[in-house]
Amino acid sequence: MENIIEKASIIAKEAVIEAGNLAKSKFGQTYEVDYKGVNEDLVTEIDIMAEAIIVSAINKHFPTHKIQSEEMGANGKDSDWLWQIDPLDGTNNFAIGLPVFSSSIVLLHKNIPVLAVIYEPMINRLFFSTLNGGTYCNDKSIKMKDNEKSKKLSVGWIQGHEVQNDKKALNLRQYIDLNCKRMIRLWAPTIQWCMLANGDLDGIILYNSPGEDLLPGILMVKEAGGIVIDYEGNDATGLEEFPYLIACHPNKKEILMDLVNEG
Repeated sequence: MENIIEKASIIAKEAVIEAGNLAKSKFGQTYEVDYKGVNEDLVTEIDIMAEAIIVSAINKHFPTHKIQSEEMGANGKDSDWLWQIDPLDGTNNFAIGLPVFSSSIVLLHKNIPVLAVIYEPMINRLFFSTLNGGTYCNDKSIKMKDNEKSKKLSVGWIQGHEVQNDKKALNLRQYIDLNCKRMIRLWAPTIQWCMLANGDLDGIILYNSPGEDLLPGILMVKEAGGIVIDYEGNDATGLEEFPYLIACHPNKKEILMDLVNEG
């Protein structure tokens, strides 16, 4: 198993950097845009091209492994190893010329995330985590910080595509906005998870947002010393069918839970 993870780490880093740099090279250019799902979320030809780079690399080196990718779907293989891919997280940002997007990969073994890579090509930041191996940004170990000096929190908000104008979500979002220093929505969840792991956010509140962009971020945060819990305070994995999560430094647990329950 260790040999597979070691090899997978090398392949995942190379693939995610190549995919991210493709997106960077195409940023600001003209390309085909389409819409998917009932909420007409954007997908571009760059999503497809970046996905092909990552999928091709995994198939070449791990031909028996399962793959679940945002645009391609599942490859239908039966294996204890599962790769989840978001080739261009932040497609809407990319499409409107906002340089906030990433490419991400997570590898699971028997439903346990063991490896995650997230690459921000516009600023050349590579985040990397392995199970029980810590979190790194450009090969430098990072640990979550507990910002004790600030009385108000900076909180990232992530909601699923299907949430839209759910009344409970709207009320909670407004409450967070009114009672925190700032509430941040980037339209690129993996970057928010990396910000939390890096100590640039005090917490994340996630409202029913499953998908390929979730598990790599959770591994980043946990391996940086953070916790991920549900709204009742129970440990959470991100594998829940309908995830409602809080992520933060352990010392911020009660504050974030109060924020969610009061909202």
